[in-house]
Amino acid sequence: MAATKDPRPCSIADALALVGEKYSLLVLREVCLGNGRFDQLVRNIGAPRDILATRLRRLVDAGILTKRAYSERPQRFEYRPTQAGLELEPVLMTLMAWGDRHLRHDEYRPMVIEHVCGNELVPVVTCRACGDPVHHEDLTAHPQVPGWTVAGPSAA
Repeated sequence: MAATKDPRPCSIADALALVGEKYSLLVLREVCLGNGRFDQLVRNIGAPRDILATRLRRLVDAGILTKRAYSERPQRFEYRPTQAGLELEPVLMTLMAWGDRHLRHDEYRPMVIEHVCGNELVPVVTCRACGDPVHHEDLTAHPQVPGWTVAGPSAA
């Protein structure tokens, strides 16, 4: 089957178009950890400086990060998450937990996040209405875009 020129409208695809670029989520990880200066980002992410500068510019333009000068001579900036950036932090925590479970083949975990209660954070997606944990078998998709079904575009 040939790829359609108009793929399914999707908020996941829209989000990945912005934060799915190589290094973008790692930038957000570092900024959420409080490491928002360019040299810290280069060191902790390992991204080439030109690519990192491009990612930072795009994340600032999208309203995910803010950029503030912390030195005038030489002019230097630090980056901090906006509210939109902070709202991506649970995505980072869930990705980290998934990576710990499925990609770490030893007992070593690179980072543990502690919740304010003093316990290790183990992220769980829950339903806002009932509070129950979310499982795949409990979900039903309802496409909202005219002309689309769960299986794909409706027959014309």
